[in-house]
Amino acid sequence: MAGLLRGVTFRHLFAAQIVSLLGTGVMTVALGLLAYSLAGPRAGQVLGTALAIKMVAYVVMAPVMRAVCARLSATSVLVGADVVRILMALALPWVGEVWQVYLLVFALQSASATFTPTFQSVIPEVVPDRDEYTRAMSASRIAYDLESVVSPLLAAALLTLMNFSVLFVVTAVGFAGSAALVVTSGLAAAAPGGPRPVDGFWPRATAGVRAMVSQRAFRGLLAANVATAAATAVVIVSSVVYVRSVLGLANAMVAVALGVFGGGSIVVALVLPWLLRSTTTRRVIVVGAMICGAGLAGTALMLAVRPGFVALATVWFVLGIGTSLINTASPRLVRDHTDDADRDAIFTAQFSLSHAAFLVTYPIAGWAPAVLGVWGTPLLLAVVAVAAGMAAVLTWRPHPTIRPATPTMAGEPTVGEPVGG
Repeated sequence: MAGLLRGVTFRHLFAAQIVSLLGTGVMTVALGLLAYSLAGPRAGQVLGTALAIKMVAYVVMAPVMRAVCARLSATSVLVGADVVRILMALALPWVGEVWQVYLLVFALQSASATFTPTFQSVIPEVVPDRDEYTRAMSASRIAYDLESVVSPLLAAALLTLMNFSVLFVVTAVGFAGSAALVVTSGLAAAAPGGPRPVDGFWPRATAGVRAMVSQRAFRGLLAANVATAAATAVVIVSSVVYVRSVLGLANAMVAVALGVFGGGSIVVALVLPWLLRSTTTRRVIVVGAMICGAGLAGTALMLAVRPGFVALATVWFVLGIGTSLINTASPRLVRDHTDDADRDAIFTAQFSLSHAAFLVTYPIAGWAPAVLGVWGTPLLLAVVAVAAGMAAVLTWRPHPTIRPATPTMAGEPTVGEPVGG
């Protein structure tokens, strides 16, 4: 990690990611309080709708904005997205109607759907060495997981000193810091060039999706994304239900449970660079999907037989491991099977399609317990996760008549090689 941070471009971009994440996390807390001030007891419905709008923005607007910004430099796209997020964050304290919240959230999350895949696509050019890139992705994963813990604590500390509306200003400051760091990163010199020009808006918008669907290396990843969505949905949606209603514990234990899930993810991020020296990216992703299925099955068993917080924390830690194996390894798979011309399109498609799975798993996790019971839902999603893992295995199974479309990377199987190769 120390070697990575010696490079000015990566150091500034990594710092930009951190301050941007902190701003986003603080805004999440502020948005919940704003929803309560506008809707009172209906705040949960407002916040749930806002989160659904966020997912729709991620799925729909990521490829659309890539098509719109296809001829702009990465620096222009990143800074422009931050400027939009600053304006939307500063506008939120002034809203007086719920529909205005929805509109601003959609605009803000559309900007985030522009920023994140663009950021991901430039890192392979800034950090060209394969092992160094893996360490960079692990550091990024750790930043995401730590943000989920640090941002609420920061927001809580600020709320002891100021009104919640000021949190939106803090959010804007975070995005402004991100923009400043991108501008001073020297990105334009470190990562020249851009995507291959494609005529027509629709071909540009769908280029990445069509490439992922047509290439076996990416079809297996699409299947694994479903396993991640199944596991994450249960953790995010059901933690408060399991801790408060099933176990009868205090609110603070919800945060502990989520922290344990993040802890499993951080452990994987720390060991993955070492792990990928002795195995393949595809094997790591498949194992992650199967661990997600096993963790969900363990959750169902725990709820059906003997619910307890230690057991819940154990399966949450396992699910953190499984989801992180997929989330942390998948950027390397994309990096290894793309070049400078199509990398941005593929990262954008991966961002969009991975979030599309949540549009299915979130409603299942939220509504299925009324039909299947408290343990039937994680069991159903366990079947989904295992089926997704098996689909990835079958997609990546040996096929001697197919030759790889891109050069084989060191330590990585070709399209025709087995997952364990």
